Amino acid sequence: MNETSRRRSRERDALAEAITVSASALGVSTPNPPVGAVVLDSAGEVVGRGATETPGARHAEVVALDQAGERSRGGTLLVTLEPCDHHGRTGPCTARALAAGVRRVVYAVGDPNPVAAGGAETLRRAGVEVTPADDDEVAAAEDGPLRAWLHRQRSGRPYVTWKYAASLDGRVAAADGTSRWITGPASRRHVHGRRQEIDALVVGSGTRLADDPSLTARLDDGTPARRQPLRAVMGLTDVPAEAAVRGTDGRFRHLATRDPAEALALLGDVHHVLVEGGPTLAGAFLAAGLVDEVEAYLAPLVLGAGRSAVDGAGVSTLAGAHGFEIRQTDLLGADIYLRLTARSS
Repeated sequence: MNETSRRRSRERDALAEAITVSASALGVSTPNPPVGAVVLDSAGEVVGRGATETPGARHAEVVALDQAGERSRGGTLLVTLEPCDHHGRTGPCTARALAAGVRRVVYAVGDPNPVAAGGAETLRRAGVEVTPADDDEVAAAEDGPLRAWLHRQRSGRPYVTWKYAASLDGRVAAADGTSRWITGPASRRHVHGRRQEIDALVVGSGTRLADDPSLTARLDDGTPARRQPLRAVMGLTDVPAEAAVRGTDGRFRHLATRDPAEALALLGDVHHVLVEGGPTLAGAFLAAGLVDEVEAYLAPLVLGAGRSAVDGAGVSTLAGAHGFEIRQTDLLGADIYLRLTARSS
C-alpha cells in the first residue's frame, strides 16, 4: 500500500468515527445539525474528536480543534458536514479551521443551507486542500445522525418516524384491550434511548385518554433522563391540566388539529418527530404520505385478535401499499427491532 492509499484509509476510518461521534449531538444541537468531526495530525494520528454542542455553544469542528490544540497544525480535519461559513450564534467554522492551521479538510455532505454554505470554497481560496468524501462515505453520513436535519433542509418539514410495538401478527393490543407489555425490557430501554435523541414525540387524543402517558425519556432506574423531547398531543380534545403528559417542565404542546401536516407545522423548528400514537394516528400520517421511517419492535407472540398496528392508511389495493426498505435489524432480548425508510417514488 502506497502513502496515498494509507492516507485515504486513515481518513476513511476517521470519517467513520466522526459519524459515530456525531450521534451524541442528536437531540442536543437542534436547530443546528448534529455534526461530528475528527482531527488527524500531520502523521495521521487522531488528536481531536468533537460533536456539535447546544445552540450558541461550539460546533463539532471547534470542539475537535480545541482538543487537538497545536497538533492540528499541518493536519487534516474530517467532518460529516461542510464547515459553515457564516456568523450566526457563533463565528464561522472556516475561520477556526484556518486559524488552527489545518492543511486538508475532508467533508462528507455539502451544506444545503444557503446561509451557511460556501465553506469549502472559502477554505480552498485560503490555500487549504479540500476534498469531498466518496459516494459510500456520503451515503453513510446521509443515513446517519444527519438524516433528519438534511430532510428538514431539503423538504421544509420535519423527518417523521412512526414507532410501534406489536406481536408477530401485527397486534398492538389483545382482544380484551391489554397491551402492557407486548415487548420486553430490552425494547423498552431502546425506546427510551431513542426518545432522548429526537426533538418531538406525538400521540393522539385517544392514546392520551386511554393510557394517560407521561411520554418522558427515562433511564434504566426509572428516573427522568437529562434530555427530554417536546411532548405533544394531536387532536381537538382538550388536554386537562392534570394530564401526565403536561408535566412541569414546559415541554408540552397541544396540537389542536386532526391534520398531520398542520400538526408538524405547529411543532415549530424541529428536525425529528417520533409518532408513538395508536393505530388511528399512524394511519393518518401514512395516508398523508408523512411517514419517512418506521421503527418496529416485534415480540415473539401471536394474539390472533385485537387492535392492529395501523388503521385507515388510505390503502385499498395491494398496488397502493406504502412501501419501505429495511435499513437495520437487531435482536433486543427476545424481540426483533426493524428500522425501515420509505421508498422513494
